[in-house]
Amino acid sequence: MGRRVCAIVVTWHPDADMLQRLVNAVLPQVAHLVVVDNGGTRLTSRDGVTLLPQPVNAGLAAGFNTGIAFARAGGFDTVLLLDQDSEPRPGMVQSLIRVLDGGSAGAAIAAVGPVFQDAREKHVAPFVRFGFPLNQKITAQRGAPVPCDFLISSGSLIPLAVLDAVGEMDTTLFIDNVDLEWSCRARAAGYVLLGVPDARMGHHLGDGRSSVMGLGHVVVHGPTRLYYIMRNRVLLYRMPHVPRTWVAQDLLRLPVKFLIFALLVGPRWRNVRAMLKGLADGIHGRTAACPPG
Repeated sequence: MGRRVCAIVVTWHPDADMLQRLVNAVLPQVAHLVVVDNGGTRLTSRDGVTLLPQPVNAGLAAGFNTGIAFARAGGFDTVLLLDQDSEPRPGMVQSLIRVLDGGSAGAAIAAVGPVFQDAREKHVAPFVRFGFPLNQKITAQRGAPVPCDFLISSGSLIPLAVLDAVGEMDTTLFIDNVDLEWSCRARAAGYVLLGVPDARMGHHLGDGRSSVMGLGHVVVHGPTRLYYIMRNRVLLYRMPHVPRTWVAQDLLRLPVKFLIFALLVGPRWRNVRAMLKGLADGIHGRTAACPPG
């Protein structure tokens, strides 16, 4: 019997055309699509699509968990997590299912994910294995699944039975590093994560690109996102299931990212304030939504 896949998209003031392309691309590949609207989504429920408006923006993690609860109640056995700015290519879900159902020698599979490419980039994004001082990045165009330590949430196909065992998304993180934390938790529980080179997806990373002297183009994030990026990485440093290898190499990366957005990418002063506030809140263990202003 085939899998009953429920796709979950969490939205917040999405680009209407981009969201419609996502809906058109994923709907033929899954049994149902649920759109968890944290605000500003102009979309209506129809056959195969359910819109769940939320009273407040509770964040990406809470939105995914709302969609997971919907999938459980609807009798689905597998969920496909998606960001509002992703676009699955034809056959992506079927390629993921083949690998998920194919099994992995010696360990259960927690999740499988596709190769993704940002239209603003020349190359596809690699799969990642943690290392020191740098992560190992594996670019696979075709071929066998790639064991990895981390999958981005968008495009991840996860059985509900795994979510029952590992737990759902950590709502205290709100948005950034939600996928990294869950990946680490699944790996610590004895599961494997597999990247699937034959599964493809378009995906937008960050708000844009900026040319930085001597560093090429960097992914640009606004001050609010920078707050979460800094705060949540500090929160992850203290989590026992997060590998010390990742913590060690991220401690080297943190000051580099801080300096880039403090000195080379605007709005510099707002970036500095947001990052310092994020670091302070991370050190003090504060969680949930970014403070106003």
